[in-house]
Amino acid sequence: MKKFAVYIYLILSIFSCNTNDDVSPRAPQTYSILSLGDSYTIGQSVCETCRFPEQLKDSLISNFPTENSFNLQIIAQTGWTTTSLINNINSENPPSNFDLVTLLIGVNNQYQNRPFSLYEEEFPILANRAIALAQGDASKVIVVSIPDYAFTPFGQGFGFSATTSEEIDQYNSFAENYCNANGITFINITDITRQGLTNPNLVASDGLHPSELAYSLFVERLLPLAIEKIQ
Repeated sequence: MKKFAVYIYLILSIFSCNTNDDVSPRAPQTYSILSLGDSYTIGQSVCETCRFPEQLKDSLISNFPTENSFNLQIIAQTGWTTTSLINNINSENPPSNFDLVTLLIGVNNQYQNRPFSLYEEEFPILANRAIALAQGDASKVIVVSIPDYAFTPFGQGFGFSATTSEEIDQYNSFAENYCNANGITFINITDITRQGLTNPNLVASDGLHPSELAYSLFVERLLPLAIEKIQ
């Protein structure tokens, strides 16, 4: 009986050492996000916290432990083409340590009637620059499709037609094919913006750009992918 009691004591001692008290808490994490683009990224005609990168950041904060934090850097301006974005990335020279990079670019190439061949040349440059900024990891990059401004009061007022939508489809198709061939995630939000005439709440007060609501719908599609990539 004495030996049996000693045996039971040893077993209980082993199990008592494997309690949660012996598990070290995980250190707080700081994650960095970079969003590259044009007016759709900077959030023309909506508030600073209404643009999609800010909404995405806030949604990520809500889905991660409270001790973690998120930093967001945006390199974008209204009117930028692929050429403008390349030049400004070179000028700002951001670090190459981002946990997530988003890229949405090309509408001004189309709007300003730049040759499509320019996009074919410069989109891959931007996609590869985004990968480099995402620690060299293509899986940390999300390319967002170009919205369709033909489905806005501005677009209708200036007579933009099916031709505009066809050209935007051409840009998006090229970007999607390039992403699929190079292991980059491509997400389509163009269909959301094509509801702009039937649902005016999707259009900002300027009658052209997406509204806070539209951007929130973008984020609904982006968020699951962003969580997966950051984790």
